[in-house]
Amino acid sequence: MIETIEFVLGCISNTASYLRLWALSLAHSQLALVFLQMGLQLPWDFAPAGNPIWYLTITTFLIWFAFMAVTTTVLLQMDVLECSLHTLRLHWVEFQSKFFHGDGYIYSPFSFNTIYEK
Repeated sequence: MIETIEFVLGCISNTASYLRLWALSLAHSQLALVFLQMGLQLPWDFAPAGNPIWYLTITTFLIWFAFMAVTTTVLLQMDVLECSLHTLRLHWVEFQSKFFHGDGYIYSPFSFNTIYEK
């Protein structure tokens, strides 16, 4: 009975963990779309009448650097966070629930003194 309850709770925990990663990926893609639409379409939407090509070229060129800086910092930080969470999830949720059993021997750190005494 206890093992069944642990299995069901483990399934719920794994599902919640995957949903967290999925939500972070979804937020990443939507944020990239917002940066693209709000950043690069901005000079084209507010162009003066007649749409002079020099205005569009210069503003697009200037906004491109701000777009790249924001995209690189925010989205790469989200990628690092996503990879870190995925690694933690694999180690602690899946590995610990499958292979770890707390029925071993007491940990005693390596020491030359204990070897010498024996």
